[in-house]
Amino acid sequence: MRTALSLALAVGAVAVATAVPGTSAADQATARTAPGAVGATSPDPVRWGACPEDVASPRLQCSTLDVPLDYRRPDGRRIEIAISRLASEHPSKRRGVLLTDPGGPGGAGLDYPAVLAGAGLPQEVLDSYDVIGFDPRGVGRSTPVTCDLTREQQYRGNFAPYAHTAADVAREAGYARTVAKQCTTSRTSSMLPHITTANTARDMDRIRAALGEPKLSYLGHSYGTYLGAVYTTMFPKRGDRVVLDSNLGPGGYDVTAMRSFARGLEDRFPDFAEFAATHPRYGLGATPELVKAKFFDIAKRLDGKPVQGMDGTAFRAITFERLYADVLMPHLAEFWQAVDTGRPVPTLPVPQNLENLMAARFYVICGDSRWPGTVREYQRNVAVDRLRYPMLGGSTAGIGPCAFWPTERVEPPVRIGDRGPSNVLMVQNERDPGTPLARALELRQAFGQRATLVTADQGGHGVYPFGRNTCAKDAVTAFLTTGQRPSRDLACAAEPGE
Repeated sequence: MRTALSLALAVGAVAVATAVPGTSAADQATARTAPGAVGATSPDPVRWGACPEDVASPRLQCSTLDVPLDYRRPDGRRIEIAISRLASEHPSKRRGVLLTDPGGPGGAGLDYPAVLAGAGLPQEVLDSYDVIGFDPRGVGRSTPVTCDLTREQQYRGNFAPYAHTAADVAREAGYARTVAKQCTTSRTSSMLPHITTANTARDMDRIRAALGEPKLSYLGHSYGTYLGAVYTTMFPKRGDRVVLDSNLGPGGYDVTAMRSFARGLEDRFPDFAEFAATHPRYGLGATPELVKAKFFDIAKRLDGKPVQGMDGTAFRAITFERLYADVLMPHLAEFWQAVDTGRPVPTLPVPQNLENLMAARFYVICGDSRWPGTVREYQRNVAVDRLRYPMLGGSTAGIGPCAFWPTERVEPPVRIGDRGPSNVLMVQNERDPGTPLARALELRQAFGQRATLVTADQGGHGVYPFGRNTCAKDAVTAFLTTGQRPSRDLACAAEPGE
């Protein structure tokens, strides 16, 4: 059941409908290469064609682009990046390209333009841009990486088991070391030093150049906010209109971000507690306080004796994942009810690409930044977070494969700062379980005059176009279509139904 956790942590995008209205013939035109590409050689022009069958959408076109594995050696080994395009159907209104990323790291984005269109990306945005998707390096149909994870390891998920004692952390260290060794000795381990956010940002600039665009607009969600922040830091003059939705802190997906999931659950849980208390048919408690007590009761029971193959960590993981969207709250309440009463619990589908999704996540987060390297440090972190955020802190502060990753790095992390044009719009839900508001405020401070922040008084992971707050969504649409941002940081009040 921890598969839910793997998906929540590795993808980080809200579940939305993927149907895209309208059809058009595939455009086989070739984009001309623009100057300014990274490295010694210019990327080949893009030739659009049909997408793979599992990325089917009537209007979506696909292609590939070769990029250097190691940008320090541009004439060396090359890898493939899979890209897609949802072309504007109104050339007279088109102003450029909008590159998108759904989050992760490890999340495939080839179909993301279609997902965004199906989720309600406004027509004026679809008219203004060719919406571009891509599978980041190491992911999906781009040259993929592996950790040779077994089915059991995939099923186990990305959270460490909830640690009640220091001994629990020490016990988990053996498993974390095993996974790290599998990643660093796999058949794709030669790629390991180069599967980083900075290199993915370089790939983005290669995509921009291959499409013949002098500048690149961007819409990134969750981990995609860090990717966008890195891109606009590395290439400040090549970014046009940059939208970052559901923001990680300036350190990206580091140990602080991992521990922040526990705070995110505590921020978000009151929304569910209120929902469950006002729907007595679920039998989870007549008040929000009783619903929270039910959480701890069920988790404790499952920690002591798993039921239907589910332990307390799995229960916490599924609760966390289902709080990503309001529409999932009835499903979460039914899940709790089934667990609490002993009724059959539905199994969660396991995606076929889960091994690659998890492996790519490890490659990026462990390679981007340094994590604590001793068991004792994780034991201290668990002791702190288990008291501060008892719902999830015993898991998210626990030890993982990054503790045993090679210490050598090709380059230091990109430092996000305030140098560059003022062309970043950040949007953020106030009660986001995956990327808490506290981390977004840190990124906002790091950007200084470069960014404006719009917050929405709502819960869940994802504002645009997934959320219901029209104030926040209208601000993004206006920025993407007119270039106008709020003159100062904007707090959007809750709207009816939120």
